[in-house]
Amino acid sequence: MSLVTDSASLIDRTVSAVREVVGARPAALHEPLFAGRERDYLAECIDSTFVSSVGAFVDHFERELAVSTGAKHAVAVVNGTAALHVALLLAGVEPGDEVLVPALTFVATANAVSYCHAVPHFVESEEGTLGVDPDALRAYLRTQTEQRGGVCINKATGRIIRAIVPMHTFGHPARIDELVVVARDFNLAVVEDAAESLGSYYRGRHTGTFGMLGTLSFNGNKIITTGGGGAILTNDNALAARAKHLTTTAKLPHAWNYTHDVVGYNYRMPNLNAALGYAQLEQLPELIEAKRALYKCYEAAFAGIDGIVLRKEPVDCTSNYWLQTLELTPNNAGLFEPLLEALNRAGFMSRPVWTLMHQLAPYAGCPRMSLQRTESLAGRLINIPSSSILGRHG
Repeated sequence: MSLVTDSASLIDRTVSAVREVVGARPAALHEPLFAGRERDYLAECIDSTFVSSVGAFVDHFERELAVSTGAKHAVAVVNGTAALHVALLLAGVEPGDEVLVPALTFVATANAVSYCHAVPHFVESEEGTLGVDPDALRAYLRTQTEQRGGVCINKATGRIIRAIVPMHTFGHPARIDELVVVARDFNLAVVEDAAESLGSYYRGRHTGTFGMLGTLSFNGNKIITTGGGGAILTNDNALAARAKHLTTTAKLPHAWNYTHDVVGYNYRMPNLNAALGYAQLEQLPELIEAKRALYKCYEAAFAGIDGIVLRKEPVDCTSNYWLQTLELTPNNAGLFEPLLEALNRAGFMSRPVWTLMHQLAPYAGCPRMSLQRTESLAGRLINIPSSSILGRHG
């Protein structure tokens, strides 16, 4: 059989496998599912007239989010990027510092560093988890940095490397225990980007609770949504209080006076969004169950198809399977664009990973380690339809 025939066969079989799971109708990449008390809580919120940043649903949502993740505190904000921005400030990131960020991430991770007037420093991801590779990172830091006065210094730039932001890609936990040890050994603060991993666990512990702070996103395409929203997680009482203060314009408590003691941010989640999120959070176990069921359906459909692999949760992890992900084997990397075209032409919205951070114009000049593995992965990973409803009804 010729290579052309083999290639056409792999593309046809992949499209057929997706069709077998999602059906013949067009399927979005990821759409929200509203099957609980969303309308009731939204109506209650509207009737209360407390629709902005003050209201009972914000408190309810924060409390239940803390319970769900096992974090001591959750502070709800307007989006995941705002959560990362404030978390980095609370972690001590200062103008001119560098922050270690995976090149394989959504741009918000790097943007939040820039909002602090700091510099993203891009690091390698690993095959097994798609998260930051702790072994490669340790080897890199040993040769490229030095400890001076209790801080980590980039020998090439002379700047302080203040923190690391591990990201749990597509809901699959990174080796966060190992990354926390690397951070400790090199005097780095850990701020987890758990935007995609609500409901995911590493060795029985929820993502976003391993570092000094963690962050979540509740955008419309996440496993639960508040429309737009995010949260800061922490087990530190003082950091939680500071996070709430900074995200509510740093207003000092008073019945009528408006006095602000530092430059703050209008980042507080509106009560209307929290009402939606509260109803969504009540359904989180069922939504994760549906996601995991969808993975099983895809697993069966792709069994026996050579040349392409369905990404599975890493060892020691329980993943929320936020986005189901295909990975072409290296020898089939040339089918990347044709396969994307075929899937989308068939009505099954599919996408590549984000453009790698060091390949974006704003970040092309930032420091980075060798990213050979990341670049290879980015040319072979494809997200396919992943909505929870497909797992419920598939």
